[in-house]
Amino acid sequence: MFDVITVGSATLDAFIETDEANIVSVCSTNRKKDFMAYPYGAKIEIDKFDFKTGGGAINTATNFAFLGLKTSTIVKIGDELQGDNIIRTLKSAKVDLANIIRTNMYQTGFSIILTSFQGDRTVLAHRGANAHLEIDDINFDAIKESKWLYLAPLNGYSTKILDKIAEFAEEHNVNMAINVGTSSIKQGKEYLYNILKTAEVVILNRDEASMLTGIEVRPDTKTEQYSKDLIHTDIIRMLKEINSGKLKITIITDGKNGAYAFDGEIFYYCPEFPANVVSTLGSGDAFSSTFVASLEKTGGNVEKSLMYASVVAASVVEHFSAQGGFISFDEIEKRLNKNLDYRVYTIK
Repeated sequence: MFDVITVGSATLDAFIETDEANIVSVCSTNRKKDFMAYPYGAKIEIDKFDFKTGGGAINTATNFAFLGLKTSTIVKIGDELQGDNIIRTLKSAKVDLANIIRTNMYQTGFSIILTSFQGDRTVLAHRGANAHLEIDDINFDAIKESKWLYLAPLNGYSTKILDKIAEFAEEHNVNMAINVGTSSIKQGKEYLYNILKTAEVVILNRDEASMLTGIEVRPDTKTEQYSKDLIHTDIIRMLKEINSGKLKITIITDGKNGAYAFDGEIFYYCPEFPANVVSTLGSGDAFSSTFVASLEKTGGNVEKSLMYASVVAASVVEHFSAQGGFISFDEIEKRLNKNLDYRVYTIK
């Protein structure tokens, strides 16, 4: 029996950093968009590069295991050297390997991560085998015996099996957390909402929440209902729409602005924990998996779980890779004790 099984993508990531990356902002009346730009036709000098294993299912599985949970993962990888690297990473992290699918029909997923001087990144992704996870690849017997099922974003054909996995978890009383991705949202609101209503935890970032609900966070609208403008009115609208019941916890992450949550009764605002940002890649996976692990550890304490998740995410962004900053629960407590003013704000 596992504490958690993750399902999602596995990739080999090439991290590239150069001071030649420019940030270009484009504004309109109701939105602002930032672009990473390089001189057209130029040869750009690379200041730093590295190869690491990544992907939502791998990043979360290794963090779950680091936090002491008995963990397995269901991913599809190629039968080549890139796939071997992922196996070695998981084995070193003490993640169970029994549910990994290897194929010679597709290559292991591959990503190029372009990092800016601000620490943010743009990802060029080749989905490879990640886009071809099939229902016959899923070990439902293992899921049935697990306490938690964590669904990381899926892509391509793989998104079409989400509903069947969610239905199975619901039927067998397996707690499910889902990190919503854009490919799943593109399957349609009705399809995705039928999946979300079966989950105990739903996590997505602000752009994904806007894409799913059709609600834009308007710069000319503020929160009039609550003091201190802790949660924007439009984010409150998003949280209410996505949350389908009292027992569901919905979280919207918002980068350096922190994270917002709603459990059907209480709104939570969790500020960003202090960090010296090197790269933001993997911070979302670290936040999400730590939140779920903390719920299990604290018996469902949302406020404390948000704080724990923010501390680990802050640790991860101080490293160049998505798995470089994992810390234990003991270390999380030490860092919180050094920042006694750090807190989560609750609004009823």
